[in-house]
Parts: sequence; structure tokens; C-alpha cells
Amino acid sequence: MAPRLTSTAFATGGVLFFLYPAIRPSGDDALAMASTAWVTGHAAAMLGFVLLGLAVLGLHQELGDRLSLRAAVVTWAGAGLTLPYYGAEDFGLYVIAQRSLRDGTPALMELAGEFRYGVVPVTMFAAGLVLLAVGPVMAAVSVWRSGTLPRWSLTVLALGFVLFIPQFFGPYPLRVAHGALIMIGGLRAAAALWRAGDRRALRSA
Repeated sequence: MAPRLTSTAFATGGVLFFLYPAIRPSGDDALAMASTAWVTGHAAAMLGFVLLGLAVLGLHQELGDRLSLRAAVVTWAGAGLTLPYYGAEDFGLYVIAQRSLRDGTPALMELAGEFRYGVVPVTMFAAGLVLLAVGPVMAAVSVWRSGTLPRWSLTVLALGFVLFIPQFFGPYPLRVAHGALIMIGGLRAAAALWRAGDRRALRSA
């Protein structure tokens, strides 16, 4: 990926991670899960995870060291483990909630809890998010060591993903603030890479 494509991936992914909690309803009841906002918010997060993987891969192409390659591999593995849970949250719970409201059978919502707190899905989800914390931290360390980009370019983004699991246990405004933190981190990384592309273009002119 060219630096500007990598920059775009970081920026767009960051914005999508902000839109996720900003659009997603704050409740976890049938009315929230049956809404278009539920589907849209979770879809934004899923696209954000994909773009994060592409962005870290592009970063490796920019830096060219082993640590950034490992960061890309770990980030992709984390996204792969996390996306099935988000997909089920998005589309599966939406269908269950729609049926529950349409048929007047609130007991159907028990299925949502059985999925969300099942041992296998929760374990995969948690493992994926842990890897998604480790990958950006490795990428941030790689940037710090490289001297190619400003040392702090990925620090805010890495912090956002380190806090991804803890933010689930806070009040909903905190989750929106967390989304804003990731967005700031993504835009900061994007700006650093964009400037690097400009410098390279000037040198080759």
C-alpha cells in the first residue's frame, strides 16, 4: 500500500470506530437490537477492524522491519477472531430482536444472552481483542524505533485499543469518548503517514 492509502485506512478506520458507539443505541434490549442504528453501528466497527488490519500492513510496507510485520500478523489474527462475534451481534441479534417484537415473545431475547455469554464466543472475542491491543502496541513500538515517522504517531491509537476491553464496563458516554480517542489516534497516524508521502514525493521530484 502507498503511504497515502495507508493514511486513508488509518483515518477512515478511526472515524468508523467513533461512529460505532455514536450510532449504536445505548441500550441492550430488544428495541435497541431491532433498530437500524444497531446494525449500522456494528457494521461501522467491523469495517473499522478490516481497515485497521490493512493500515498496519501498509505501515509495515512503509517501515520494512520485522516488528511491524509481526504487528500486522497479530492485528489480522485479532480481527479474525473478533469479527465473527461482531457479525453475530450485528445480524443475529437483530433478527432475534425483530422476531421477539413482532411475535410478542420476549423470551426469545434469552437467546441473545446465551450467545453473548457462551464460553466459546466470549473466549474468541476476548482473545481477538487482546490481540488487537497487542498488534497496535507493537506497531507503535516499531514506529518509535524506526525514526521514519514521528515517534508518537501511533501512541494514541495503540492506547485506544489497549482500552477496548475495559471501556465495555464503563457508562455509555465513556464508550463514545473511547471511540473519539481511537478516531484521534487514527487521524494522528494518518497525518504522519500523509506527510511522509509528501516528503517522499518531494525528494523524487
